[in-house]
Amino acid sequence: MRRLPVPRTLRARLTTGLVVLVAAVCAAVGLTTVPALRGFLLERLDQQLVSSGGRFAASLEHEARPDEDNAVDTRGQPDHTFGARLLDGTVTATAVVHDESTRPVPLDAADRAALAALPADEGGRTLTLSALGSYRVVAVPGDDRDVLVTGLPMHGVDETVAHLRVVEGVVFGAALLATAAAGYLWIRLALRPLDRVAATATEVTRLPLASGEVAMPEPVPDTDTGTEVGRVGAALNQLLGHVGVALARRQASAERLREFAADAGHELRTPVANVRGHAELALRRPGPLPPDVRRSLERVVAESARMSALVDDLLLLARLDSDRPLAREVVDLSRMALDAVDDARAIWPSHHWLLDLPEDPLLTRGDGQRLHQVVTNLLANAASHTPPGTEVTLRLVAAAEDIVLTVTDDGPGIAPDLLPKVFARFTRGDHGRSRAGGNTGLGLSIVASVTRAHGGSVDVTSRPGHTVFRVLLPWEGDGRGTGGPG
Repeated sequence: MRRLPVPRTLRARLTTGLVVLVAAVCAAVGLTTVPALRGFLLERLDQQLVSSGGRFAASLEHEARPDEDNAVDTRGQPDHTFGARLLDGTVTATAVVHDESTRPVPLDAADRAALAALPADEGGRTLTLSALGSYRVVAVPGDDRDVLVTGLPMHGVDETVAHLRVVEGVVFGAALLATAAAGYLWIRLALRPLDRVAATATEVTRLPLASGEVAMPEPVPDTDTGTEVGRVGAALNQLLGHVGVALARRQASAERLREFAADAGHELRTPVANVRGHAELALRRPGPLPPDVRRSLERVVAESARMSALVDDLLLLARLDSDRPLAREVVDLSRMALDAVDDARAIWPSHHWLLDLPEDPLLTRGDGQRLHQVVTNLLANAASHTPPGTEVTLRLVAAAEDIVLTVTDDGPGIAPDLLPKVFARFTRGDHGRSRAGGNTGLGLSIVASVTRAHGGSVDVTSRPGHTVFRVLLPWEGDGRGTGGPG
């Protein structure tokens, strides 16, 4: 069974509530006026019957011969007046006035029983006679121990009451329609400040708040704390102010951090290179070196190389954060993937490296060096976090809107608590790994930053035995490369 639709918006609920309230008032008025009018008309009818004193019914007691119609007293009696005389509970005579004359009324057993049951107390009662219909009758005691019944038709009362019902239905219907229309317009006008508050809040939800400092929307003008909507508007304006200040402070902090990383990178690049150069020069010194000295110099060279790589990564991230433009050239992703897998086979021979490429080369436009770094970082990540013998597959697919590059491995997978932050900076999958292993935690962050800088996206799905990193890159030029679909 389907339920009736329930209004959901505040405007609809208020309008519906107003219409329901007016409908309840109209129903109460109708339920009060109709019985009141009917009672009033019946009371007037009873008074008219009682004032006649049973004169018409009494004249039936001395009914003349059939050819003497005027023997019955019909003076002052309206048409369709009913009269009956009862003696000892038996109807002895009946008549109804018609055009100042009378005619007998045929009665069935039910009519006679109903007339016989009337108490002679001058109280009005309603009877339905088989030959005449609904009548209001009054029974009074006669002079000869008989009962005199006089009645008037109810059709006048019924027609008046029915007419009142029709009039009230039309008036109440028009009132409900007018209330619905006027109430909707009035409520819409009254809730216009709330609409402005909702529009401002919706505008805030569409702002890229996570990207840093943004231009906050204009505050709502409705801040009268004497009204409910004004209090909501004032609270929203205060909230917008706090959010704006917080974003400005966070943006300033992020800018300072980026400037520090860039400055530190530039300042560290030269001394690190000098340290590495002097260590390599010392290793090439002619003559034997003590074993412990040689090992120390080799560690200095290795750590200097790792620090140089870390400095280069920090400088790259700082450059990407500052939205500095990258090179824009046509890049053959197929050739790049082939070279990257060949390098991986040479560096990590303990893994099984597979390559799946389409027949035609896939082209994109961007910085070839950075895109190559994306591919090599993904392969290095797979090699670093999977055991020997793991199968790693690099696949390129020509999709309808993008070029899809995936790196899939059948290793142990990524821990569920680590998966949401795998592209964050300085995130390490193996917390027990020594920093000497070369894992800076910036590889996947560089993948995400470089991909976004090229208008693409990257995501990851992982479960034990199946981890997939997927990179989407746009087609070169107008949306189709040499190997584009279609």
